[in-house]
Amino acid sequence: MFRRRLRLSAAIAAGLVFVASAAVSASTSAVASPAADDPVVAVTIDSFTPATPQPGQPVTITGRVTNTSSVTFENPQAIACVDEHRLTTRAQLAAIPTEDKPQNNSCTGLTNADSTTFQAFTAPLAPKATVKFQLVVPWAEWHIGKNPGVYVVGVMFRGNFTDQDRKVTRVTAGRTRTLMPVIDGRPTARKVNTALVVPLEHRPTMLSNDRFANESLAESMAPTGALGRLLALGQQRNVTWLVDPAMLDEARQMRDGYRVVGANNLTKPGTGAKVVAAWLKAFDTSRAKNPVVLLPYGDPDVDSLIDAGGGLKDLVGQSRAATEQYNLGGGQLFSSGLWLENGSVSSRNLAAASTGYAGAKADDVNLVTSSSWPTADRPALSPSPVYDVLTPEGPVQSVRTVIADSALTAGGPDTASASSPIQVRQRFAAETALLASTGTGSISVVAVPPRSAGTDGQAAAALAQDLSLPWITPVNLNSVIAATPKPSVTKAPVSPRSTAGLPNGQLDQIKRLHGSTNTFISLLTNADNADENLRRALLRASSYNWRGFPDEVQRFITYEQSTVSSQLSKVHLVTNSGARGDRQIRVNLSAGKGTFPLTVANELEVSVRVGIQVSSPNRTDLKIEPLQTKVLGAGQKATYQINASAEQNGLIRADAQVISAQQLPVGRSQELVIQAAQYGSVGWILVGAAIALLFGTSAVRIYRRIRSERRNPSAPEPGSDALHPAPLDPHDLNGTTEPAAGKPAGGEPAAKPAADEVQRVRIASDHANGVPENGTADVPHGVPGQAPSSTESLKEGVGTKDG
Repeated sequence: MFRRRLRLSAAIAAGLVFVASAAVSASTSAVASPAADDPVVAVTIDSFTPATPQPGQPVTITGRVTNTSSVTFENPQAIACVDEHRLTTRAQLAAIPTEDKPQNNSCTGLTNADSTTFQAFTAPLAPKATVKFQLVVPWAEWHIGKNPGVYVVGVMFRGNFTDQDRKVTRVTAGRTRTLMPVIDGRPTARKVNTALVVPLEHRPTMLSNDRFANESLAESMAPTGALGRLLALGQQRNVTWLVDPAMLDEARQMRDGYRVVGANNLTKPGTGAKVVAAWLKAFDTSRAKNPVVLLPYGDPDVDSLIDAGGGLKDLVGQSRAATEQYNLGGGQLFSSGLWLENGSVSSRNLAAASTGYAGAKADDVNLVTSSSWPTADRPALSPSPVYDVLTPEGPVQSVRTVIADSALTAGGPDTASASSPIQVRQRFAAETALLASTGTGSISVVAVPPRSAGTDGQAAAALAQDLSLPWITPVNLNSVIAATPKPSVTKAPVSPRSTAGLPNGQLDQIKRLHGSTNTFISLLTNADNADENLRRALLRASSYNWRGFPDEVQRFITYEQSTVSSQLSKVHLVTNSGARGDRQIRVNLSAGKGTFPLTVANELEVSVRVGIQVSSPNRTDLKIEPLQTKVLGAGQKATYQINASAEQNGLIRADAQVISAQQLPVGRSQELVIQAAQYGSVGWILVGAAIALLFGTSAVRIYRRIRSERRNPSAPEPGSDALHPAPLDPHDLNGTTEPAAGKPAGGEPAAKPAADEVQRVRIASDHANGVPENGTADVPHGVPGQAPSSTESLKEGVGTKDG
């Protein structure tokens, strides 16, 4: 029994010492603040109830402490703290120091040891460990009286750690602060007409038609997802939707069925069709009371595209034109809008993004944030946030612009936790409470969560909770704009760009995809037949929402580029082997000029208009006559006759390129090897000399013969004909020296042979004339009607000596 009592007494004593040490350590936090290199922890507030307490109400704060250091903290405690200085103007809120180092004494720990304003943890806090806390602060413990205003309150963490010298030190290792608006229950000086703009968007996931990269869009549209939570706001509050129409297109495709592309391009059926269908149905229902502002299609990174210039700058106008033509369905109207923040807000961007596209209207909604201006130059947003912003660079001199009050959603006061939903909600309540309690007359404000607030939708949901505050009148954006028929005029901000845009590598890939897409569309005989997904995939590739997802955007652009390139490859030159590829096409040019054929094949399912362009990279003497483009039907081929000439001999390496009607190159060029056989001037001189020599020598020979005949004329015998000389004597043919037949040696005529005498003569066979192969023929001489004798035949075949 004695031992039990002793143990009990020891336990009570230890507890009293622990509590006392906690109170003393809390009261002496300024003395025990750590050095700059002391370990720190992260303190997070998860809930703050009530958001706007009245004097006398206790406040409950819950949260977490995470040991981000490498040491273990002994005797850890979470303690509520307060800055007793009352803030009564928005300027004072803006001037709160953002220094969030633990040793900063802007929030003093509450020291009542008998109160629940601190919590001692039962176990040491090891590295990477997390513990939860709950602090209930009675109103009297704040020591701030009953006056309405805004106070800075928070939670701090203290603990002991052992340094390298084995010295135990107790430090304030972490602290977080928030804003606590205090109201006294009496009516405020005025109401604050508040238009909450809620963005509904998601990074692109549709690769092509019914192929999707992942299930993230369907997961976000589930009731517990970001888009599901945001949509629920519209069912409870009066808000204005800020929607990317590309996301709606993807959701509609999912509703109708889709497949998810996984590793090695293997696909599997999607599982979120029903969830997406329910979300779309609820969204259409909410549009009956909540107006819709449609962003440029794909919500492109306007600032990056305009900075890039050229064709990428044109994408901004194309995305706005696509939204103007968008079919939202359901019968409700929508406004076309633009959303720019911080450094993206400039007169150049406003002018380029709000004018110069099909369907541009003066009443389009251009939404920007007030933080885009330096504090000293910021336009006054009371009583209206609607302005005409000067745009001297554009075709119009000013653009109607709605300026959202950035302070309403800034969160804070600590930068590390500014984007926390609780911090955003408390800041919004504090800012609007001061607006309502100071000044007179009607006032309208516009609140939109910053793009950096995260993609889970919790910050916007926290803002919507504050729309039920007694000094706030929820309105929509259309009513705020309509209440300002004649806006004030202000200059555009000149502040530098605050955040990096799309990386250069992504911009280069978008340029390539842009060029390939335009080339393919220019091929078609009717550009309206182009698949709309080609154009819209290009707009999705430049989406602002790709930030933070580098791997996904890389996969998306690669997929889209390969799709377009494969389509372009179906219009190509046919090589000599009948196949496309890197094989050379060989042609010959004789005499330095000639014609050779080149064939283009169209393997697409649509007709195209194409031509061929032939050029040599290093020979300027190759001349190609211009060609006309031809229309090739689906699956057809066409042959072009190329008329070429060259002034020099040898091989000419040239490139044959298929081109569209707009002279855009289609696919890769095909190498040509042209053999030019050209004589040249020396060759023609040699040919001419040879011809002259030939005709010259012939003329000389003819001249000499004529001259010789004139010098030695031979008169023909009487009765003879130069063309038909007398026949030779047969005896001369036989080599005899006898006198010729019919004439004796003395010159007298010989007796004529009898008619029945036959002279047998051997001659060569002549089947054509009836002579047999034995070489003899018996032919009667002088018989009428018969063939002449062999002797007569021989005589007729012999001419004069000159013949």
